[in-house]
Amino acid sequence: MNKNNLLVKQTAALITDESNLIANLANVASLLYTELPDVSWVGFYCYHPTDQQLILGPFQGKPACTRIPAGQGVCGQAWQKEKTLVVPDVHQFAGHIACDAATNSEIVIPLKNAKITWGVLDLDSNSFDHFSAADQILLEEIAELIGPLYQSA
Repeated sequence: MNKNNLLVKQTAALITDESNLIANLANVASLLYTELPDVSWVGFYCYHPTDQQLILGPFQGKPACTRIPAGQGVCGQAWQKEKTLVVPDVHQFAGHIACDAATNSEIVIPLKNAKITWGVLDLDSNSFDHFSAADQILLEEIAELIGPLYQSA
């Protein structure tokens, strides 16, 4: 079994018998942070409709931006467009929000349940052009497992 398949299986095992969203997000952030090479930050932002912002959720890494307005930065745009954004050089991304000046590349994957896009999974690296097509496929598979965990009203 390759490492990507193992990470998907480990993610599924972590969330299968746990119903608490925060606990599940915390464990998945920890798993990805410890298992993926050259990743400097892994975390979740959850959309808060009243504030029309993404609000920091469980993460691993340095302290991060707490709130990101919808449509702003890589996270806000990935959420708004409902599509994965892979940014090889964040310094060339118009409107990038620099939570950590050492970050050079980023990938953000929207999190969806049957009704809404409720958040994003965000990974940073201090290396340029770090996230590959294979990384995108892996992280989108993991996002598909996580998405239904959010139970909206």
